[in-house]
Amino acid sequence: MFRYLNTGIEKNPVAKKNNPTVIFIPIYLFPGSKCSKKVFLVRQLFMQEKIYDMMRNLFVLLISCSLFFIACTTNSITGRKQLSLVPESDLQKEALTQYKSFLDTSTVIKSSAKDAEMVKRVGSRIAAAITKYYSEKGLSKELSGYNWEFNLVKNSEVNAWCMPGGKVVVYTGLLGVTQNETALAIVLGHEITHAVAHHGQERMSEALVAQGVAVGGNIFTSGNAQVNNIFNSIYAPTAQVGVLLPNSRNQEYEADHYGLIFAAMAGYDPREAIPFWERMAKLNSGNQPPEILSDHPLDSKRIKKLESYMPEAMKYYEASSKK
Repeated sequence: MFRYLNTGIEKNPVAKKNNPTVIFIPIYLFPGSKCSKKVFLVRQLFMQEKIYDMMRNLFVLLISCSLFFIACTTNSITGRKQLSLVPESDLQKEALTQYKSFLDTSTVIKSSAKDAEMVKRVGSRIAAAITKYYSEKGLSKELSGYNWEFNLVKNSEVNAWCMPGGKVVVYTGLLGVTQNETALAIVLGHEITHAVAHHGQERMSEALVAQGVAVGGNIFTSGNAQVNNIFNSIYAPTAQVGVLLPNSRNQEYEADHYGLIFAAMAGYDPREAIPFWERMAKLNSGNQPPEILSDHPLDSKRIKKLESYMPEAMKYYEASSKK
């Protein structure tokens, strides 16, 4: 919450430049604080244009900080704070539109084909494991709107992605690197985690703040080209972005961690993650790495992280084997 006291000087550039100006700084009132019922008026005389512009920049910064505190939520699974300005339901609707458009312009492998059957089988087992995991923690509502679909698309790129709402696509080029069903489960566990952990939503919210886009109502129906560009830079499958491209290191480690757990719960040996990511690392020897490797931490630290997650993941795997 904030109160902005406008003097009207901003609308008069002559007065702004030639006359001492009293600037009223936006004040943020946080409910429950000792200052919640007070407004502090900060006065400063400014004679120069540069100082005035500096204050305008400060105003934008203060708004950004306010949005962070107001829209910052705690992820129910990871426990990490995330910026969340865009409703999940709005993202799912927009993602579904992009997903259908992508399938209409791509060569989708028939579901009866062996590899397509494998993709659907692995994806369905991972989805069932995630549903069970969230249900056991009393968080089933977190998966509201998820109607899972798994498709294999003919494309030589080493890539795969999952959109909000559970729309998953695997490229045929990836299968030559996974080499087996278990490794594919490792990939899908990782990519689906990005979606259910709201990583794309977090990145989009950060981009909206960074670019100063006003948020209110369904931003996708506002006709704002800037909003669509931000969404496409994060999700659009035609740009090979999806969840395989730039994520923060924290997001990548979270996807590795919970992806292993979900794969293990689905009955796949999580230890396959080590040789799979080592194979992926070898593909990075050229000047242009595969899309799936872009901005992914494939150094020794990642391998060590995977190894540190393994004991926990193995408990889930052993439990699944007893059933």
